[in-house]
Amino acid sequence: MPWLQVRLAISPEQAETYEDALLEVGAVSVTFMDAEDQPIFEPDLNTTPLWSHTHLLALFEADAQPEHVLAHLQLLTGAELPEHQVEVVEDQDWERSWMDNFQPMRFGQRLWIVPSWHAAPEPDAVNLLLDPGLAFGTGTHPTTALCLEWLDGQDLKDCEVLDFGCGSGILAIASLLLGARHAIGTDIDVQALEASRDNAGRNGIAEERFPVYLPEDMPAIQADVLVANILAGPLVSLAPQLSGLVKPGGRLALSGILAEQGEEVAAAYATDFDLDPIAVREGWVRISGRRR
Repeated sequence: MPWLQVRLAISPEQAETYEDALLEVGAVSVTFMDAEDQPIFEPDLNTTPLWSHTHLLALFEADAQPEHVLAHLQLLTGAELPEHQVEVVEDQDWERSWMDNFQPMRFGQRLWIVPSWHAAPEPDAVNLLLDPGLAFGTGTHPTTALCLEWLDGQDLKDCEVLDFGCGSGILAIASLLLGARHAIGTDIDVQALEASRDNAGRNGIAEERFPVYLPEDMPAIQADVLVANILAGPLVSLAPQLSGLVKPGGRLALSGILAEQGEEVAAAYATDFDLDPIAVREGWVRISGRRR
């Protein structure tokens, strides 16, 4: 079944007005999109920021009349419509299309991330089964890829790993599949903890090998390896805490950091760690090192 799509070019100040108006005139969905590839990296707490140039996309049933929709929008908002476009879009099997676009990915020499509907390209490799969802990390983002590639290059035999901000659990699970003895995950989001548990089970990892905790419930540990793929601001402010969670001689890998933020984050850890050269991928960086 085809759909009628209305696209409006709006400012952030117009967003709520036009979202409400579109729903009022019968839109079955309303989506905000960046009109200029302008990233938003670290929004303030409890805010939903929008790009300075935003497209609002609304879908209507195919029998909706474009002229009536636009006329009612003007009446409801009491203003001339912003720049807009109306078109008919064909329906498709969105789930099938989405699945086809998510393929197995290789990281380093040994590690593959494999969605459940695909056969492992290298059955004898280290294959981590992971489906994209509310995701929290699937390997597709450069920051996750940087961490996975680093883990693949480490000797993790008998190591205790701490995944700080574990999200999907992808980094901890990869560590365990690559030879770590035990991993702990912590995250402030209970949904992330549930995702980590589910993904561990899908990969045959028992809960006692990978327990997950809210930060306030995490046991006191010093890990052999700490990975944290979060954001630059928290990495800087938490540097004393994170450094203390790594035992002397232990290893650290940090990501979620824009290239221009790398030096600031590195400086926050340089006192306690002998740092490696900063690794860069598509404008993002990884900072790694060994604790003195």
